[in-house]
Amino acid sequence: MSAAGLSARRGGPLKGVVRAPGDKSISHRALILGALASGVTEVEGLLEGEDVKRSAAAMAAFGAKVERLGEGRWRVEGQGGFVEPVDVIDCGNAGTGVRLIMGAAAGFELSATFTGDASLRSRPMMRVLKPLGEMGATWICRAGGRLPLTLKGGGLRPLAYRLPEPSAQVKSAVLLAGLNGAGCEVIEPEPTRDHTERMLRAFGVEVDVTDTAHGRRVVLAAGQKLRGATLRVPGDPSSAAFPLVAALITPGSAVTVEGMLLNPLRIGLLETLGDMGADLSVTNVRDDGGETIADVTARHSQLEGVEVPPERAPSMIDEYPILAVAAAFAQGRTVMRGIAEMRVKESDRIALMAAGLSACGVAVEEGPDFMTVTGAGRVGGGARVTTAGDHRIAMSHLVLGLASDQPVAVDEPGMIATSFPGFVDLMRGLGGEIAEEASQAA
Repeated sequence: MSAAGLSARRGGPLKGVVRAPGDKSISHRALILGALASGVTEVEGLLEGEDVKRSAAAMAAFGAKVERLGEGRWRVEGQGGFVEPVDVIDCGNAGTGVRLIMGAAAGFELSATFTGDASLRSRPMMRVLKPLGEMGATWICRAGGRLPLTLKGGGLRPLAYRLPEPSAQVKSAVLLAGLNGAGCEVIEPEPTRDHTERMLRAFGVEVDVTDTAHGRRVVLAAGQKLRGATLRVPGDPSSAAFPLVAALITPGSAVTVEGMLLNPLRIGLLETLGDMGADLSVTNVRDDGGETIADVTARHSQLEGVEVPPERAPSMIDEYPILAVAAAFAQGRTVMRGIAEMRVKESDRIALMAAGLSACGVAVEEGPDFMTVTGAGRVGGGARVTTAGDHRIAMSHLVLGLASDQPVAVDEPGMIATSFPGFVDLMRGLGGEIAEEASQAA
């Protein structure tokens, strides 16, 4: 039995002030590092989406005491490391969660079996397993490094590892493995989001980061111990992107997202929208727990197509689907290159965005690592889009429908809860017309 889809239609302008849910990347890391630490870690603003809840359950299975104190308020009492879980670790749809947890688990003398939903079981894990194997971890898994997978850790060797392609998940998995091993070094060809390095410092760990002619070098010395910390999770820029872009493409709109993370390695979308002529203002900039946060306001704008610098991709890889929506309402071509990573996310996001936009009358070209959207200032809409259970594909096309001539519907909207619980209510609160699809006679 399939759940009812959702449909979005054009209405009046979007107006209001909202707060994005807690950053998903930081929320996963807060739970994992809290479980690895000795003592109590208290977290405010934790994202309570399904992905992060899976990581919380996993940390309890690895021996930490994990307790929800209230909305977004969590307490993790770590034992200074992981113990062997007695059952399979089900990470649901959480690709970040499973890759980081495997890295952390590899540092301990234990065996752990990981699985996930159909989407996660189809996604390759070899990019993480390769460096973990070079450190001394072993595993048995399905073909192509796919889940279910049993990992055996402990007795790791030090490793100097150059990332074959930019990936904060692979970098973080290696760093977490090195924590209880013999230390490690990671060289990035291009800087990726650095939440792990920043948060390790909050837990008392020394991390040396230097930029060299060969890339960014991240060094973690052996023998360091984590101690409990107090953390506040800022608003997720990947989630804030949806109401902000909705405001940019809907006439008469003005939307402010408060408390949004402005980490320099996470603002590629804001930079690109600025290049396109977006009316964006950033106010109330402040530092909070080693991260920069601010309030960001978007107002309806006449956008122009641009060529997005490929080197910007690591700082906005999750935001390309919603950027493609903005590009559909722009005038001219928006070219997105260096985005092969999109094909191995929760779905093949290049293929699904190209198919959805094309069905709504937008001119799209795609290749192995690029997508070009040619906008004409308006979008016909009128399609029912297949999302393959990908939350960002669903939310992006619902935003598209809010400004299209005809409504746009999506299937499988339940997966939105993995990253943005409350998305529909938030958009409705701004004036967005999103409703369950009308049932159709058989």
